[in-house]
Amino acid sequence: MPKEWILNQANMRWGLTKKNKVGAVSDEIRKCTPKSLNEWKEYYYSNIYPKEHLENLGRTLYIKISEVCQAEIESITEQDSIDFIKNLVINRTYDGYQSEIQTIYGQLQHILGVQIEPAPDEWDRKYNVDFFIKINDKYIGFQIKPAGYAYIPQIMNELEFQKRTHQKFTEKYGGKVFYIISVKQDKKKVIHNTEVIEEIKQEIEKLKST
Repeated sequence: MPKEWILNQANMRWGLTKKNKVGAVSDEIRKCTPKSLNEWKEYYYSNIYPKEHLENLGRTLYIKISEVCQAEIESITEQDSIDFIKNLVINRTYDGYQSEIQTIYGQLQHILGVQIEPAPDEWDRKYNVDFFIKINDKYIGFQIKPAGYAYIPQIMNELEFQKRTHQKFTEKYGGKVFYIISVKQDKKKVIHNTEVIEEIKQEIEKLKST
């Protein structure tokens, strides 16, 4: 297994079995419709590339691993390894956190000034709720949808069912469930139906006073 992992990683890095190197094999095998491995092998070597071509790709892979990868491995120091672990755990975790809070629910949390939490899996399955706010002993739910969702036939068919599940959520937990429509703007997700924010604020105030 370790040997196969090394071969696979190196092959993906240099793309030695991409379409431009070995042909459109998925399409070709369907053309061939082989009844046996030997039939496919003969078809490939006769119609796509000869056996020598694959052997040369294998030799290239060996050179990449034995020369390039070996030299790169030998150049890695103990400090490189320490820095890598620290960077992965500290820096990249922080970068991921910053990216997370800039997503839709992060924006909504900032606007509303309250904590928004991911819903339990059970709520997702049972009530179609992605996130929630807890107000006293009650909950407000959110379901995030991409812009244009209401015009997708499959979603339209699901919409009435989702509304019923949202109503069940309200009956059990006291707060409404709001649709948050997400749209990409300058490579960033933003809230499309901003009018819903005022409705959410009103729901928060209502639950605080009950």
